[in-house]
Amino acid sequence: MAHDHGHAHDHSGHDHGGHDHAHGHHHGPVDTGDWRYAVGLIVNLAFVGIEFGAGIFSGSTALMADAGHNLSDVLGLAMAGGAAWLARRASGSQNTYGYGKATVLAALANALLLIFACGAIAFEAVRRLAEPAPVMSGLIMGVAAVGFVINLGTALLFMRDQHSDLNARGAYLHMMADAAVSIGVVIAGAVIMVSGWSIIDPLVSIVIVAVILWGTWGLLKDSVNLALDAAPRGVDVAAIRAAFLALPGVSAVHDLHVWGLSTTDTALTAHLVHDRPDPAALLAEAQAMARVRFAIRHTTLQLEAGALPDCPDC
Repeated sequence: MAHDHGHAHDHSGHDHGGHDHAHGHHHGPVDTGDWRYAVGLIVNLAFVGIEFGAGIFSGSTALMADAGHNLSDVLGLAMAGGAAWLARRASGSQNTYGYGKATVLAALANALLLIFACGAIAFEAVRRLAEPAPVMSGLIMGVAAVGFVINLGTALLFMRDQHSDLNARGAYLHMMADAAVSIGVVIAGAVIMVSGWSIIDPLVSIVIVAVILWGTWGLLKDSVNLALDAAPRGVDVAAIRAAFLALPGVSAVHDLHVWGLSTTDTALTAHLVHDRPDPAALLAEAQAMARVRFAIRHTTLQLEAGALPDCPDC
């Protein structure tokens, strides 16, 4: 029996010649040389350092926690910009997948760093609850107000493209959330100034730490899964298998693997057992289906005219 081992690699997502518009949304920055990521990164990183220093100087764990919250989104901006830069780097002779996986490692490092920072801030806040210390409420309000202006300004940079670019939307939402947290710290400073209740400062910092951990848990889980080459969140492997089986002439699907090449790109390999007289047409249909229905642009498919020894149950 003649077997048809039709290997095909669909890498239309690499945007060779500017014709990558197979599906209607982008997973990476539309403009890979986007200056907004650089501006947002530099301004916010400088402010994180100033805010953390002001927190130590004024004795405010709330300012330290707000600096940690800002840092979480600075790291997110760095990853978005870094993903764009890495996407432009050509794959080498040994790095055949390019450098996209570095974005997964960055996400993992980001999550671990934030959890460590949260633990340190929470430890200090609990100590302050037991022994409330006076804080400089005026400095807290001033620094948090500057933080509000910086976060709001950064968010407005991304407002225009938030509906067309997934990374821009993420940056916009995170910076708006940071602006809201900064306003909360300003209000806390005002309450301390009026009432003299310095215990409000560590209470606010614990709430902010809880907010950071809530967002970081999802990041940690997703980045660990991607590091383990699990299917990215939102990709339904069972639905992909069913879609392949629903193609005319396909009788079995085996060795189906779906994993993340980076935080934005997904790859797929599969063996399709079929009885079609036109394997080339089946290959085109299968690749188009993966690209259009599941936004998977890196597919490697092996077509088999019958069950091979590596799949005795097909």
